[in-house]
Amino acid sequence: MRPQKLIKVDINSEYPCPCRRRGRLLPIILTEAFGCERCQKIFVLQENNQVIEQLSSSYPYKQMWRWTGYRWVASHPRLGESYLSVAVGIILLLLFIWLPLVLRSPAGVSMIFWIGIAILLLILPAILFWLARGR
Repeated sequence: MRPQKLIKVDINSEYPCPCRRRGRLLPIILTEAFGCERCQKIFVLQENNQVIEQLSSSYPYKQMWRWTGYRWVASHPRLGESYLSVAVGIILLLLFIWLPLVLRSPAGVSMIFWIGIAILLLILPAILFWLARGR
């Protein structure tokens, strides 16, 4: 599949709504934003006027689309912006690298220390994910 050419979004033009097939995005006067006439959602321009982002207080992750000239294509955030991918990465790091090293260490007080560290490192991604959902 060949990549689609991205076109800058013109703030003075009308576009179809990326959420609904029959809605239209209309420019909001004196802003760099669009509003859908049907679903009442607001979209702002991002990244050199090539991406629109839906403004929403209830959805934890950014919803973004790129205009190809005839339709909107979903634009996904970078790996570093996704809290879920960071959490999964930390858990995989614990399972495949850290856990075998701990199991080879001598038993005793150090084992309790390492188990405590593991529990804290497993709780950290859950806290990050919870904080990301709360914004």
